Formats: sequence, structure tokens, C-alpha cells
Amino acid sequence: MPAPKRRPFRELFDHFAEMQRMREYASHPADAGGEPRGQEIAWVPSTDIFAHDEDLIIRCELAGVEPDDVELSLSRGVLLIWGEREPRPDQVQDVSYYVRERRFGPFRRSITLPERVTTDLLRASLANGLLEIVVAGGAAEDAHERIEIARRDPAPVPVDVDPQPGER
Repeated sequence: MPAPKRRPFRELFDHFAEMQRMREYASHPADAGGEPRGQEIAWVPSTDIFAHDEDLIIRCELAGVEPDDVELSLSRGVLLIWGEREPRPDQVQDVSYYVRERRFGPFRRSITLPERVTTDLLRASLANGLLEIVVAGGAAEDAHERIEIARRDPAPVPVDVDPQPGER
């Protein structure tokens, strides 16, 4: 039976996804029954991050967003995705919503990548409302070198357990 495929980033991404969920929950009380959330507050697009062979694939749902309305940047190992989704003109005036679950306005998402990733390893495309970013070799295991630790015998520490006369 073949060994299961190693997924070195799984726990890291689970951790970041949970931190993002907690930040979203804390900054938007409307989701917990508090004040309504306005369009001026940034929203976070749903994102999948997974490995395909040696590549890392990042997919963000950006329905209704044009490629010119999305910006990508990489700084110190952090990929930043930001932009804005505007409502269609027929959804702005004289509309009474019964349910409104989609978010409009500015959005922002940051994803920590391995430090060795540079912009020449990134390819991005936006089609059918799905932004796909391929990080070539992003899921490859980083090479590391083991550092030997020298063994040293501890020096004996003298312990005086007999009190001197007059000390107590």
C-alpha cells in the first residue's frame, strides 16, 4: 500500500483559516446578531488553497469582479489580494431586498507563502468569477540542513549541605 501523500501546509492553512474566521467574527457583529454591517467594511472572499503535485493552487471566489478591479502583490512572503466589487446599476436604486447575502465594496485577503516564493513563480487568471493563482513549486518541501548539537558533560556543582557553626 503506498504511503499517504504528505501535506506539509495543511495544519498551517487550517490555523490561518480559523484565525481569519475569528477576525471576521470579531470585526463584524452583524454575523452574530449585532449591528448591521455596511458596505464600507471590507469583506473576505471564500478561498481554497491546495497542492497539486509540487504546485500550490489558490482559488478565490470573486463573482461579479472584473480582472481590472483586482490587485495582487507579494511582499516578504505574504500574497495580498485586494479589490472591490460594485453592485450592478440595476441593484442600487429603487430596490427592496428580501434577502441580501452577497457582499459588495472593498475586499482584502492575505496569504502567507513560503519565503522562497518570488513573483516569477506566480501565475494568476480570473475566469467565471474564480481567481486562480498558481504558485509554481510552492508545495515542494523546503530543503533544510540538520545542525548537530555537541554533547557536553555538565561540570559538577559542589553542594555544601553541612552548615557552618553559627549559620542556620
